[in-house]
Amino acid sequence: MCGRYVISILPDALIEAFELGRYETPETAESLRLPRYNIAPTQRVAVTLNESPDALSTARWGLIPSWAKDESIASNLINARSETLPEKPAFRAAFKRRRCLIYASGFYEWRKEDPAGKVKTPLFIHLKDQRPFAMAGLWEMWTPPDGEPRRTCTIITTEPNPLLASVHNRMPVILPPAARAIWLDGDAPADALMSLLTPYPAEAMTFHAVSKRVNTPRNDDAALIAPEGGQAGLL
Repeated sequence: MCGRYVISILPDALIEAFELGRYETPETAESLRLPRYNIAPTQRVAVTLNESPDALSTARWGLIPSWAKDESIASNLINARSETLPEKPAFRAAFKRRRCLIYASGFYEWRKEDPAGKVKTPLFIHLKDQRPFAMAGLWEMWTPPDGEPRRTCTIITTEPNPLLASVHNRMPVILPPAARAIWLDGDAPADALMSLLTPYPAEAMTFHAVSKRVNTPRNDDAALIAPEGGQAGLL
């Protein structure tokens, strides 16, 4: 799964890196408060929606389907297993009509160091070339009984590549540049979309151990991604 991640660049740099043409609204950049080094569920994150593929937009992390009675379901829907998208009620409508890119510079995972899982080492996982990347996501609009419509999103996960298999049994779907336009294409058939949801090449990724300060979401600074003991994960 992916439960915490990083965007280590400013909004303008994000727009340039992904060749976007605009912010969705004048307030978008300010609301993102980038860079961020410990993004957690329920927080506002940087996305591009299939409805506005040239814009940097925002959504709250933790999907709330339009039919949900309350927002409590969001905590269970921060990730969506790629294998279940076409059938699972929480995801199937969004998979057909509301797909998005969710931007990151890296993500955290906790490696179990003992059989009981009581000792865990936090790892920062990123691309070897240090470039930001786009994860495949879904989005929804949900309106609370007494409030304004709220846009929410979830990160799609798949089986891990060989590098990450020793760390966790899932990883986020990272879309290469050629796949991003297809993922946002409203006319793309389901089989073409499903074919994109594969592990990112292990040889393009690496990881290193980081401070356990990352365990607390209120800690959010560049020191969190600095190497701390251990050896980088390389292939």
